[in-house]
Amino acid sequence: MAEGQDFSPPVKRSVTIAGHETSVALEPMFWAALERAALESGQPLNALIARIDAERIEGARPPNLASMLRQWLFRQALGSGDDRVGEGSFAMRSDVEP
Repeated sequence: MAEGQDFSPPVKRSVTIAGHETSVALEPMFWAALERAALESGQPLNALIARIDAERIEGARPPNLASMLRQWLFRQALGSGDDRVGEGSFAMRSDVEP
């Protein structure tokens, strides 16, 4: 692990989606990334999470909300925006043990 790199367990926070409170457990780095994305998009964090949740429930096999938030952030980090990142999009490295 790189010096200064701190991995933390998930932190549970309450969010309101469509008037309903729910809790989501994410690692602090994901909460920080979501807060930054909300700020950059000019919307409250709950509104961004609600938008991502709406995308999630449209899927044929929707993941849980925490998983969807992580996947959405990953897509953003890759610069793929709203495009779906399929499992076949990545080549497995041959030098890494599964």
